Amino acid sequence: MARTLKRKKILKKSKVKSKGASSSNPQQNPAKVWQPGVDMINEGEELQFDRSAYDCLHAFNVGWPCLSFDIIRDEQGLVRTGFPHSLYCVAGTQAEDASSNSIGIVRLSNISGKKRNLVPMQSDDNESESDSDSSSDEEDEDSKPVMQLRMVAHQGCVNRIRSMMQEPHICATWGENGYVQVWDFRSHLNSLAASDPEVSTGACATIRQAPLHIFTGHKDEGYALDWSSITPGRLLSGDCKSCIHLWNPTSGGKWAIDKEPFKGHSASVEDLQWSPTEGDVFASCSVDGRVAIWDARVRNQPAVSVKAHNSDVNVISWNRLASCMIASGSDDGSLSIWDLRSFKEDSFVAHFQYHKQPITSIEWSPHEASTLAVSSSDDQLTIWDLSLERDAEEEAEFKAKLKQQADAPEDLPPQLLFVHQGQKSLKELHWHGQIPGMLLSTAHDGFNVFIPSNVEMTLPELTGSLSKLG
Repeated sequence: MARTLKRKKILKKSKVKSKGASSSNPQQNPAKVWQPGVDMINEGEELQFDRSAYDCLHAFNVGWPCLSFDIIRDEQGLVRTGFPHSLYCVAGTQAEDASSNSIGIVRLSNISGKKRNLVPMQSDDNESESDSDSSSDEEDEDSKPVMQLRMVAHQGCVNRIRSMMQEPHICATWGENGYVQVWDFRSHLNSLAASDPEVSTGACATIRQAPLHIFTGHKDEGYALDWSSITPGRLLSGDCKSCIHLWNPTSGGKWAIDKEPFKGHSASVEDLQWSPTEGDVFASCSVDGRVAIWDARVRNQPAVSVKAHNSDVNVISWNRLASCMIASGSDDGSLSIWDLRSFKEDSFVAHFQYHKQPITSIEWSPHEASTLAVSSSDDQLTIWDLSLERDAEEEAEFKAKLKQQADAPEDLPPQLLFVHQGQKSLKELHWHGQIPGMLLSTAHDGFNVFIPSNVEMTLPELTGSLSKLG
């Protein structure tokens, strides 16, 4: 079922002249900042998409809605800034009929947009060069991306899908049938890479392929799934019966899975995250409202368990650039930031209650240690920069330069950097690890791929060492 995607929108205001006012000196009323989820749309008003808020914004879909997807790490460059971009991803469908579900392996090419230099700028010459590049890119901004798609049959809805960082063609899926499966999509990715990037394949026949491994040891379906970034092939899976199982790769291309699960939560395990720096440490979150830190060598209890929220903890993200930081998102719409060096109840570094509906996804930026993205059932995807603080003097100076004054709500957090809208029932988001500033998001009506215009694009600190490894 193909669905049309609505893009980010802003309020359209009609021009009104007051009675008795001179046409050469019209009355200027302060513009009102429209708050999603708070302000209503009046009769005769409509929301319109504002392209200037983005360096890049496109939409695509794979036929059925997808609850989960993952970006495939590729060999096209570690840090890419020049348009047009191309990317690979895998996505699992949520079809009406269980037998119609599949895993989509996607290549998206010709992603156009406005080019910006990585900051900080080195000279004024670079700035003028960037301006000329932006102008030339804007001319092609309306060109649509080219999607090429391969579909592999999957029995039942795909609750979650994850690609292994070290071998991106190896992917794991959590199915609604209670099975966790590992797949090898190397041949499909090679086929897409060899195809003409200018020719869209659109819908294609579904291929039946046997998985590398199937685990049937979980007592119920689940959503929690994560590959280790330190030990290749090491996998964690958690289910709705509060059990976590550890997968260790074997020499025969299979996995040895511990029959005895990790037990420490009293309700469904919703998300899992391996430590980015320690091979035997991972984090979990649960419907019991707790976030726990585990030693993978100890199964009977977590090393630390903290009551993190008053409601279900749906998602967590471990900061890869600042490994002492973990973010958590709850069913009550709140998100919290935790410092593991002082990890205990009510000791969060920051807590935000901006969203009014459950948090469905949260992820730190792979390029900015203080930046994270959040999606919610309130149909908003927000980007936060924790390094920002309110500066009254700077705000006054900015307002003085505005051509039209705006009545901004006083309760908006200064750390709120960007709000993306237009998708219905947002489920998951991911930053692209090789294209600074780029985000992909999936919702009931399809995918968006975009780069906000106000998100700084800086080189990660590890770029030099990564280049040597590549």
